[in-house]
Amino acid sequence: MDKYINTQIDEVIDNLAELKNSVGTIQQIANICIEAIQNRHKIIFCGNGGSAAQSQHLVAELVGRYKLERPAINALSLTVDTSNLTAIGNDYGYDKVFSRQLEGIGQTGDILFGLSTSGNSQNIVSAFETAQEKEIITIALVGKKGGRMKEIADFALSVPAETSAHVQELHITVGHILCDLIEKALYKITRQQ
Repeated sequence: MDKYINTQIDEVIDNLAELKNSVGTIQQIANICIEAIQNRHKIIFCGNGGSAAQSQHLVAELVGRYKLERPAINALSLTVDTSNLTAIGNDYGYDKVFSRQLEGIGQTGDILFGLSTSGNSQNIVSAFETAQEKEIITIALVGKKGGRMKEIADFALSVPAETSAHVQELHITVGHILCDLIEKALYKITRQQ
């Protein structure tokens, strides 16, 4: 059992080490977010299952705080409104649960993050298509293969893992780094907590 646990930990360490190859992409995505926020646009997240939970988690870091005591950042997750999700899913199909919401709340210049381990979540692909029509910037956080989302996103970060659990570990790591970079860029003088 110890050997198996050590193997699992080693895999996480190896994945994180390989993630260092994406530093430039992470900085580019942070810069896009910083510019959008400075221009009074919002950051929108969506995902399914564990990726839905991570979407909500990252919104909480931006609206609440990550490390700095500072004003709230305009961010929301399309995964939280059960009335919208169930009504849209029932009336239009599950593939439209994010795109239909985005039709109503998305504005040109906003940013839409789609989190998916496979990169092929049809409801996120549909949201990206709606985003493109509305001139909303799309950012895909996906697994190693990238899937359809990587092909159609304005910006994509394929993390160096294939199993869902390891992809999600890397997505939350990237998300936390982004929150940190955004806070520090926007609120340099604010006292740290």
